[in-house]
Amino acid sequence: MGTIDYPRGMPSKEEVVEALRQVEDPELGMDIVELGLFYDAEIEGPNVKVQYTLTSMGCPAGAMIQEDIERVVREIPGVEDVSSELTFEPPWSPEKMSDDAKFILGFG
Repeated sequence: MGTIDYPRGMPSKEEVVEALRQVEDPELGMDIVELGLFYDAEIEGPNVKVQYTLTSMGCPAGAMIQEDIERVVREIPGVEDVSSELTFEPPWSPEKMSDDAKFILGFG
């Protein structure tokens, strides 16, 4: 696989979303984008703020998911600072998952 060519110095939301596909919820074995846990990314120059949620407030993988988010986004060329914000507004529900995730996990 060749390296991805980043045409400009600043990261795009698409690049952030692509990077976040590497972050898995270990309990469900799927990435946070497919699971609908990724809510938003705010990009201001080299600074990226990722808003995400967990499947439950007591999710034991929460700290690991947060570390993974910050690690993979920091690897995007042009990113200098990453912050992640955990939110439960709106709360996660299985409807937020992609159709593939619903199928694989037996929803719907």
